[in-house]
Amino acid sequence: MPRQFADLRTLVAQDSPQDRLLDGLHWREVGPYRGGRVCAVTGIPGDPDTFWMGSCGGGVWRTDDAGRTWRNVSDRFFGGSIGGIDVCASDPNVVWVGTGEKTVRGNVSHGDGVWRSTDAGRTWQHVGLADTRQIGRVRAHPRDPDCAYVAAIGHLYGPNEERGVFRTRDGGTTWQRVLFVDADAGAVDLVLDPTNPRIVYATTWRVRRTPWSLESGGPGSGLWKSSDGGDTWVELTRNEGLPKGTIGIGGIAVSASNPDNLYALIEAEDGGLFRSRDAGKTWTKVDDDRERRQRAWYYTRVVADPKDEDGVWVLNVRLWHSKDGGKSFTSVATPHGDNHDLWIDPLEPMRMIESNDGGANVSLDGGTSWSPQDNQPTAQMYRVSLDDDFPYRLLGGQQDNSALRIRSRNVDGSSIGERDFEPTAGGESGHVVARPGEPELVFGGSYGGHLEMRNHRTRESRRINPWPDSVMGYGARDARWRFQWNFPLFFSPHGRDRLYAAAQALFASDDLGASWRVISPDLTRNDRDKQGPSGGPITKDNTGVEYYCTIFAACESPVQRGVLWCGSDDGRIHVTKDGGTNWSDVTPPDLPEFARVNCIDAHPREAGACVVAATRYQLDDFRPLLLLTSDFGTHWESITGTGIPADHFTRAVRFDPERDGLLYAGTERGPYVSFDDGATWRSLRIDLPIVPITDLAVRGDELIAATQGRGYWILNGLSVLRRLDAAATRR
Repeated sequence: MPRQFADLRTLVAQDSPQDRLLDGLHWREVGPYRGGRVCAVTGIPGDPDTFWMGSCGGGVWRTDDAGRTWRNVSDRFFGGSIGGIDVCASDPNVVWVGTGEKTVRGNVSHGDGVWRSTDAGRTWQHVGLADTRQIGRVRAHPRDPDCAYVAAIGHLYGPNEERGVFRTRDGGTTWQRVLFVDADAGAVDLVLDPTNPRIVYATTWRVRRTPWSLESGGPGSGLWKSSDGGDTWVELTRNEGLPKGTIGIGGIAVSASNPDNLYALIEAEDGGLFRSRDAGKTWTKVDDDRERRQRAWYYTRVVADPKDEDGVWVLNVRLWHSKDGGKSFTSVATPHGDNHDLWIDPLEPMRMIESNDGGANVSLDGGTSWSPQDNQPTAQMYRVSLDDDFPYRLLGGQQDNSALRIRSRNVDGSSIGERDFEPTAGGESGHVVARPGEPELVFGGSYGGHLEMRNHRTRESRRINPWPDSVMGYGARDARWRFQWNFPLFFSPHGRDRLYAAAQALFASDDLGASWRVISPDLTRNDRDKQGPSGGPITKDNTGVEYYCTIFAACESPVQRGVLWCGSDDGRIHVTKDGGTNWSDVTPPDLPEFARVNCIDAHPREAGACVVAATRYQLDDFRPLLLLTSDFGTHWESITGTGIPADHFTRAVRFDPERDGLLYAGTERGPYVSFDDGATWRSLRIDLPIVPITDLAVRGDELIAATQGRGYWILNGLSVLRRLDAAATRR
């Protein structure tokens, strides 16, 4: 059994009804009920109501009423990000799912291979390829329910062998790798000829992320064809009419009405949309407009109309449709931008399902109108903070949506609905905090170092950026201040006017952002080699996600004014005891090089104590990393302990404010609790979906979790945990 799958089985067993220890505790969903990123959708030919979507972080969902309502069908079995999904046309009970998303942005999540259902999603079986990590496509054979193909991107952060195109002919019991380029280039797109499934087309892609860079393209990227079901392949990359230089990501489509008619969308300096009328032998460039090939690594999907060989759709920031073979395009409005996948019913092309950064939407009229996205609780939340209103609100930024604040419960006692949340200060990526004692005054960050103050009572809004320049499009070394995509923002617990923000140094304001002063030196490694423009070798992509050598987590002790902790994304921890006049480098000697300090939490009763959650997952190291100090960082203790699986990397950790020794940790696969200062951990998932935890907070008797794909959740009843004896929990 693959390690990842074994760990998942252990986790599920811990959370089973037989575990009486946590009986009676339940997570409740807060929301918001608005969709998050979806990069995989499909439907059933001839079925007007049934569609499927694979969300990024939120698992697999099904609608039986053409998108009016959705229900999750994977929660009891698996979760996380979905990269590919397909249904067998001859037996719609058979559904294939590939995990680990293709949209490899900064908060991308990996998967654990392939899952299969033979009863239309009622139950699922893990069927292998656990080390593929990221899957770009899954294609079911239209007539053989036991045959399927997988385009595996592979490890995003390092080389590995389990990548390329895989085929199974026995329902996933065994897999054969039928196309492999090398350990650095995987397969990203895949299509079967609708008239002859023996003919298979695939694109391969060399892609690599690090914490400071994203590279798309290079050796191994290309276009391939098999005429014998995948047994042998012919490379088409350099065929007549295709780009001659460096190749990046590619998308491929076949017209069902004429299988000799192909479309390929290719990232290259002279790239664009190419058309072949002879099954790939020769090609003609039909479009090179940047609107259809910008940020190629994030999009690059092309879909052929099943009835009209001159009909083609291209997905990018907007959804584009051509009726003349790509010579001209019109933009088709969708409920949300950043479009990633499109499935068209081959029997009735007016029926389609499309996905984007706001969810999935169904159209029954060829894209003129779409089903809603406010019925999908799949929001990706970066962080969470709490105000002191009643009922208190949760505040944070939602990926590719607004920052928001949402009530922890409905004041009337009914369910939390649209009336209980609203946009607030900041943007999609930043920390959002309310002024202590004045919850209507909210401060929010966004990429580029932008900060906003919003007064919800007076409707006043103003910019309070610590530095006026916007450096979008520049590399980090060209910026005066390196504000990360998700830079820290927090109020002092000792005064309602002191506000902090962080770049590579810590900023402080005592007038609510009207003016700022720098109170620290550069608290990072300041490695200039890791501050260059991100992207390449074809196109650059500088949005702040890859800004490196920055402060990534910071806090002030609630016990002693002026004790400030800062942790950087390149593995440095500093502390000051005098409000920033003097700083000490207290980096733990055992903290692995370039570990991102994702969370620092100061002890609620001890001035010299703090706990740290760090991660190196963007260096292909998925170990959990938790550390504790009780003497201002002079000595550190690893508190990863036992109980957290070896690949459940850690993003968050919090002290319980009332009981010593009680800690909460958020990992890529769910929350954990320790009753003995991290010596041992046990799952606290209970009935929470299997979803990445990005942040945690504690308020009274409640533990609040921010998730990457299922919005906000609250666990009630922490008083139960506070009464448990540590020895009893180990038993």
